[in-house]
Amino acid sequence: MTAPTKELRSGRIDGREPAVRLDAVSKVYGRELLALDRVTLSVARGEFVCLLGASGCGKSTLLNLVAGLDRATAGTIDTGGARIAMMFQEPALFPWLTVSANIELALRVTSTGAGTTRKQRRARAAELLETVHLGDFGGKRPHELSGGMRQRVALARALAQDADVLLMDEPFGALDAMTRDLLHDELERIWRERGLSVLFVTHNVREAVRLGDRVVLLSSRPGTVIEDYKITLDRPRRTDSGEVTGQAATITDRLKQEVLRHARRAPAASGPDAATGTTPSGGER
Repeated sequence: MTAPTKELRSGRIDGREPAVRLDAVSKVYGRELLALDRVTLSVARGEFVCLLGASGCGKSTLLNLVAGLDRATAGTIDTGGARIAMMFQEPALFPWLTVSANIELALRVTSTGAGTTRKQRRARAAELLETVHLGDFGGKRPHELSGGMRQRVALARALAQDADVLLMDEPFGALDAMTRDLLHDELERIWRERGLSVLFVTHNVREAVRLGDRVVLLSSRPGTVIEDYKITLDRPRRTDSGEVTGQAATITDRLKQEVLRHARRAPAASGPDAATGTTPSGGER
């Protein structure tokens, strides 16, 4: 197990101030189910951090805590008052609204959009759709778009909140490989242009290496940080490049070790989820 360095314990990464800092964060459900165990993790301003781990290790729980959707049982979470947006695997668009109206709704309910007129919100929605290359689709309904296009709308909706921190919970997991690669490019471009801090959950190790400045590996339940890989490959990266594949293989081997360790520790548990949290590439979080 890799212990947090002095720099990470202080919250600074490469001399940069943290946008998100978790210090010894634990989460218990009910009386006994320990989901997260003393997680210490920082995301620097402008940094892209990918979070990996077997299903059931607490990755989504961690995002919910950072987003303020749930409360930690112990430890502290500090976002320094940053605005936070969250993007899920499912776009969760309102089917009866147009693409533009879905984004305008996000503008209406956020503090940054308070007091704006409908005309101003419509103009802002058009700008955001141009940002995700959907400028001609504002009048369409969600069912008229492909899966990848709906995720672009969801990304535009998240950007509508003018967030400093973007939390992403397997946003491309249900997409085909080609669409996913295209959205990797789009996300990386937007992240760099806007200077966002991103915390990105995925089961896809190569996706994590393709996108991340760092890849943080959580143990099987209860989740805690066991490895923190700094990815120094030049950008832009290709998911199928030898450099990405090689780094991903190293991380995958470590993840397999952790899954097997957990399986041996709990041989009497019933079902694959209880023993291993499923496979590194599979199922529920």
